[in-house]
Amino acid sequence: MTKQVGCPTEITLDVIAGRWKVMVIFWLLQDNRRFNQLQRDLSGITHRTLAKQLKEMEADGLVEREDFGEIPPRVEYRLTPLGRSLEPVLAAMHDWAIQHGAKIRSSSKG
Repeated sequence: MTKQVGCPTEITLDVIAGRWKVMVIFWLLQDNRRFNQLQRDLSGITHRTLAKQLKEMEADGLVEREDFGEIPPRVEYRLTPLGRSLEPVLAAMHDWAIQHGAKIRSSSKG
């Protein structure tokens, strides 16, 4: 069953929601990454959480997983063209945070 969306922006927010997905996209925009490298890049993320986030992103068509079928196992993750298409969205979010972030932080401390 498809979720009803009142505003198209909700789709984008749903796809990148959560603490880690934006950062996974950020690192994969730099280059393909192996699981352990991503976990090091995202200091603080648990193995379980990263695996879950990557599976969700793979299901959404943002990330591809390549298993090289080697022993020891070697798996790499990369962004699909759909995942790469989020780069300007993240750049706009970054620019907005630079311009307005200090105002938000200072006003939320009450």
